[in-house]
Amino acid sequence: MAHIIPEGWQAMPATGAEQREIETLAQLAAGLPDAYTVYHGVHWTRVNQGHALVGEIDFAIVNPAGNLLLIEQKSGFLSETPEGLAKQYDKQEKLVPAQMTRSAEALRARLNKYCTADKPRQDSLLYCPDYQVKQPGSAGIDPARIVDAGKREHLVHIIRTLLPEDAPASPVADEVHRFLRNELRLVADVATVAGQARTLYTRLSGGLAEWARCIEFEPFRLRVIGTAGSGKTQLALNVLQDAVAAGRRPLYVCYNRPLADHVALIAPAGSTVATYHQLCDHILRSAGQVPDFAQPGAFQMLESFMAGYQPEPDWQFDELVIDEGQDFQLVWRDNLLKLLQPDGRAWWLEDPMQNLYGRPPVELPGWVHLRAQINYRTPRDILGYLQRLVGPEQSIETGSPLDGSEVEILTYNGHADLMDKTKTAITRGLGAGFKKDMIAVVTYRGREHSSFTPLDRLGPHALRAFTGQYDLLGSPIYSEGELFIDSTHRFKGQSAPCIIFTEIDFVELDDVTLRKLFVGMTRATMKLVMVVSERAAEAMLARVA
Repeated sequence: MAHIIPEGWQAMPATGAEQREIETLAQLAAGLPDAYTVYHGVHWTRVNQGHALVGEIDFAIVNPAGNLLLIEQKSGFLSETPEGLAKQYDKQEKLVPAQMTRSAEALRARLNKYCTADKPRQDSLLYCPDYQVKQPGSAGIDPARIVDAGKREHLVHIIRTLLPEDAPASPVADEVHRFLRNELRLVADVATVAGQARTLYTRLSGGLAEWARCIEFEPFRLRVIGTAGSGKTQLALNVLQDAVAAGRRPLYVCYNRPLADHVALIAPAGSTVATYHQLCDHILRSAGQVPDFAQPGAFQMLESFMAGYQPEPDWQFDELVIDEGQDFQLVWRDNLLKLLQPDGRAWWLEDPMQNLYGRPPVELPGWVHLRAQINYRTPRDILGYLQRLVGPEQSIETGSPLDGSEVEILTYNGHADLMDKTKTAITRGLGAGFKKDMIAVVTYRGREHSSFTPLDRLGPHALRAFTGQYDLLGSPIYSEGELFIDSTHRFKGQSAPCIIFTEIDFVELDDVTLRKLFVGMTRATMKLVMVVSERAAEAMLARVA
């Protein structure tokens, strides 16, 4: 099966021409062997951009040698004019050969400039699955490069003929893949799937991950204050990729263990990824000491060791990325900065609204500040409801093109009703078309106090939950189940298409409660169902009414 980039396309709804392209993508994924990589822009293009991968190119297929076959798909009816095939757009008719040539040449020019050694071969193909070309000789395109309605079942065979899979692997392939990822402006967002990290790619309009990396100043000390869904962790991953590509040693440090585990799975090789205490543990062990976490005060001992540690060369880095900075303490700042080379670059990423531990902001004197207040991840109506909850004092801006996903609220009274309403919420998610691996149950209460922690099943659903244990490689161990469940604190920094936010209970909407609601609600990328106690629901209703 071909490797499809971006992933997650099976879960995205589509209509019209986009649906036809998704169908083509399914055909390519199933028909092409795993030697091929298919890049596409369907659904990851922002609504206000409205263009495909590169100009008029819908798919770019790469073989092991790094050679490309560009496919332009024209769904629906085409016109055969004296100048060649044409497609009607609103009231304007555009020549398909001219579109394809212009886009292919523009891509070739940028790609040849990007590739430093050998230049990859590039070919083009027109795919019109709904129209049979009557006069191929006058279409303005090599007939061997046209797959129309009469030959659509041969699409995969023709691709494999034009772009052989047995071409010998070449170093230029790595440069081609890096170029296409940059061309798509792909940034990875961590998503939950059965306790593992998978890359779900999104395209952010004018995204933080793109323009924050264009800033230049010395020494490089950048504090990014960004709201949920603005792309902070995506920015961090791109910074790691930039550093590795430039031969620099990057270090990524966050507070939350699940986030570190997920980032470690998708960070580029050559990166060091850890929570703050994991990092202290690794450094302590490298010094020949083994901490005993069964003893009280083990974490304080780690922090004391780190305060007096003088970095060895193996623990000095050229690029330092601190994520979830709102959860860090002042002394941690100093302990991390001393691991940075004198000419190293430091990034501090934080969101005050996700400060669940009530810690004061860490002072960063002399640092440049950058604010990113647009949430691209959470649907508009979910953010609209959240804005009414937090009030005008905290502005929540939306950049998501998704709408029409109203927040569903189910109220409960007592333990038994909580379980029943949570099962109902899960049924609502499944009924809306979300598969179990697209749903995450997030509990408002922490794992230590949640009513769901002792459970391995919830009705007919086997739960996949963190057991509190780690394997010999340090990876978290999860129970065998297909429906993921975790707490708000542990799920911070992650997301899922459908969030069941349950066990929500509080007396008043104070700042701590609002921050916790903010974190839980902004985990949803498409749908949110909240299971709320009757008293908490009354407090929320009084605020949003």
